[in-house]
Amino acid sequence: MLQDRGSAQESGNWIACLTYKSRAAYSPSPADLEDLVHKARLRNRSLGVTGMLLYENGKFLQTLEGPPEGLSEIWAAIREDKRHTHIEILSEHIVSARLFSDWDLLLYSRAEERTRSPARRAEDGPDLSEYVPRMARLALDADDIRLGAQLAALTEEGWSGEALVARLIEPTARAMGDAWLADQCGEIDLTIGLSMLQLAAHAVRLSPCSGAIRGSRFSILLATAPGEAHMLGTSLLADQFTDAGWLVEMAFPKTESELIAQVRAFGPDAVDLSLSDALPRHHALARLRETIVQSRKAAPDSLAVISVGGRLFAEAAATAAMVGADYARPSAIGSTVRLAQLIDKHRKGR
Repeated sequence: MLQDRGSAQESGNWIACLTYKSRAAYSPSPADLEDLVHKARLRNRSLGVTGMLLYENGKFLQTLEGPPEGLSEIWAAIREDKRHTHIEILSEHIVSARLFSDWDLLLYSRAEERTRSPARRAEDGPDLSEYVPRMARLALDADDIRLGAQLAALTEEGWSGEALVARLIEPTARAMGDAWLADQCGEIDLTIGLSMLQLAAHAVRLSPCSGAIRGSRFSILLATAPGEAHMLGTSLLADQFTDAGWLVEMAFPKTESELIAQVRAFGPDAVDLSLSDALPRHHALARLRETIVQSRKAAPDSLAVISVGGRLFAEAAATAAMVGADYARPSAIGSTVRLAQLIDKHRKGR
């Protein structure tokens, strides 16, 4: 199945990406999940495969990426695994870059109680807001083909990549969050929808960085806030900072200590921490503030700027001061230029 891609696989720079969902045949304990992941990591590592596994309320969602031959071997084993049933492929792609390059298999188990905030209406951009409900429905239905076709059609109409990200993709994520807040979908549906949106967004091409400051002499660690399962914002930033010439590292830490270890090892000029682009996450502010304090201590000689992003900061930029950040992103767009300016200002002020 994964080999039927023709010439796209002839380049060694392209890898296969597969996302599926299934139901657990029984309720696994935390120890069962850790054992499953430990064995899968050993197998994945030997075949050059990376990915993410989400477990919630008896349901699995997994994304795997790697060489087509290795991924096909793993997929054959997954289909025969008796620990789950009702296996359904949600997306199958050939892509040019990995989303989980540093992870043999990243596990998220969502079992904790959720604190819900009142639903808020998304701030839709002009002229593209009419497409937001359709995009949200396609993403929640895991209809990656129509989702990609819609973005392609808008590109053909002349919409820039910047407009599509800021006025359509990010508002669509917030619209899906509103659907969850209104109990119109489950968390696993929301996570699947954001994964579909994330994959579709990789096809959106942004204009070359036109700011006065080029980022080639800067480095940045792009990370989800510890424990944050939604990765759309971090993924959108990765493409932009790489294209702008920055040295980029990515992290999806489950704990603050994992993040701090990577900050200390990498010693970046800047760190960006992303909360969910779909949900407000007000309850995460206190923890994020402490994470920022510890991040500054981890690399005092190099770290100049810490930025934060996600729905909470897009809707209330002043919240950045509450967590001790230097900048709150209203959108992923424009971050390369703004952070370069802040780093330059910091260096000149020394």
